[in-house]
Amino acid sequence: MMKTSLAILALSVALPGFVMPAAAETSPSAISVSGDATISVPPDRAQIDGGVTTEAKTAREASEANNKAMTAVLAALKNAGIEDKDIQTSRLSLQPQMSNRPSGGPVQITGYHASNRVTVTVRDIGKIATVIDALTSSGANDIGGINFMVSQASKLLDEARVQAFNDARRKAEIYARAAGVELGDPLSISEEGAPGPVMYRRVAATMAAAPAPVAQGEETLRVGVNVAYEIRPKKP
Repeated sequence: MMKTSLAILALSVALPGFVMPAAAETSPSAISVSGDATISVPPDRAQIDGGVTTEAKTAREASEANNKAMTAVLAALKNAGIEDKDIQTSRLSLQPQMSNRPSGGPVQITGYHASNRVTVTVRDIGKIATVIDALTSSGANDIGGINFMVSQASKLLDEARVQAFNDARRKAEIYARAAGVELGDPLSISEEGAPGPVMYRRVAATMAAAPAPVAQGEETLRVGVNVAYEIRPKKP
């Protein structure tokens, strides 16, 4: 009987993991909140979509007419002070035009439709009306619209980031008081969808014989942050 007890004791000392499991690790209690802030800034850049659409009986005629008209448009843009790097072809197409199919008859090609569109980046907001006038007066008959942009948007949001974090802290303190606990250090901080360098607002462009007035207004930029704070029992 004594030998059996000694054998069990020896096994317990040799293999303690089987008799005394390790204590599980616990994560600190936390309050998770979100904060946000916004700023309004005037746009400092714009993009204008425009080009030429032509129709003719043959593909060659439609293409040649379109090329000639587009050459005049590009020259007018350069005369308006737009650099080559700020003019980018966005669409180039040549498509046949079909007639309505008569009862039981084949579809026939009646002509061709050629299109050439460019995206023009305007780095001086004050030149928007001049650029639109250059497009329309030189023969552009396909104006898509204007995209207003804010460059360096992320840098402009730095002060808003501080405000967003303070907003999150304010909310966390309210919850901590309501729960009867004390707020500790931040455990994690993450930004909601980090903003890119550009924000867009699209408006329709007006075909006009003279420069049209363009009001760019302001852009509202938003930043959000998620913060988790450690909480501790309130000291007596």
